[in-house]
Amino acid sequence: MESSSQGCSPKEFTSVFYSLQNWRSIFERFDRDRSGKIDATELRDALLSLGYSVSPTVLDLLVSKFDKTGGKNKAIEYDNFIECCLTVKGLTEKFKEKDTAFSGSATFTYEAFMLTVLPFLIA
Repeated sequence: MESSSQGCSPKEFTSVFYSLQNWRSIFERFDRDRSGKIDATELRDALLSLGYSVSPTVLDLLVSKFDKTGGKNKAIEYDNFIECCLTVKGLTEKFKEKDTAFSGSATFTYEAFMLTVLPFLIA
C-alpha cells in the first residue's frame, strides 16, 4: 500500500485537474475542424493565444516532433499538444533568462545550451 506522501494531495490534484481542463479547452478552441488533432495553422494560433510567436520553420518542426504518426498526419493529438506547448513554454522561459535585454537574441556557451535543451529532448 502506498503512503499518502507518495500520492498527490487533494489540493495538488485539483490544481492538476483544472490545468488539464484548461488545456482541453484551449485544444478544443483551436481544433476548428473538430478532427481531434491540431494542424500547423491551428497550433500557430493556439501558441499565439498563449503568448508564443514561432516562425513557420519552427512550427513545422514542432508538428513533426509531436505528431504521433511520425509526421504522416501533419497534426498533433491532445496529449502531444500539451507536451508541445509545455516544451515551447519551458524553452522560451530558459531563453528569456539569457535574453535580459529582451532583444530576441541571447548568448549561450555550448555547455549552457546543451544543459538548457537536453532536458526537453529527453523528457
